[in-house]
Amino acid sequence: MKTLLPLLLLMVSLNGSAQEPDPGLKFWNSLQDHCGKSYEGTVAEAPENDDFRGKKLVMHVRSCEENVIRIPFFVGEDRSRTWVLTRVGDRIQLKHDHRHKDGSEDEVTMYGGMTSNPGLANLQVFPADQETAALIPQAASNIWWISLDDNLFTYNLRRLGTDREFRVEFDLTRPVETPPAPWGAEE
Repeated sequence: MKTLLPLLLLMVSLNGSAQEPDPGLKFWNSLQDHCGKSYEGTVAEAPENDDFRGKKLVMHVRSCEENVIRIPFFVGEDRSRTWVLTRVGDRIQLKHDHRHKDGSEDEVTMYGGMTSNPGLANLQVFPADQETAALIPQAASNIWWISLDDNLFTYNLRRLGTDREFRVEFDLTRPVETPPAPWGAEE
C-alpha cells in the first residue's frame, strides 16, 4: 500500500492539472461579458416583511477593471448599494459598499467575504469575513453566493443558525435601460 500512495498522489496531481484552468477566472470573465449592461430582478426568496418586495430591482454591471467589478444594486429609488467584487489570485472577494445620498459612506459598509477556494465557473460562495463579524456581529454566520449562467444572475444570502434567507434573480436575456449612477459615484 505504501508504494501505491505516491503513485495515487501523482495521478491525482496530474489529473488536477488537466482540469479546466481556474473556474473563478471563468466566472469572472462571464461576469465581465455583462459590463455596461443593466438587468431587472425579482425577489425570489425573502422574509415576508422584507423591504425589497414590491419594488423595482435593477443591477448594473457598471465598472469592470482588471481586478474589480462594481455592480450597483438599486431598490426602487434607493441607489445606496453597490456589490464590489475583487479578484485576489484565484479567489474573489465580495464587499457591500453602502452610501448615503450625499455620497458619504454609511456606518455599515464594506462587509462581505472571500471565497475559500476557486469555486465553480457558474457559482462563487463568500462566507462572512472577520471584518464583517466585527462590524455586524449577527452577520458573522452569513454566507453569500452568486450564481451566473447564460440566462440568470442570482445574489443569495443565508444566515446560518437562523431562518434568514434572501435571493434575488436577474434575467440576463433582457437588458434594461441603464439607471443613473449609484450614490457616491461619478455620473
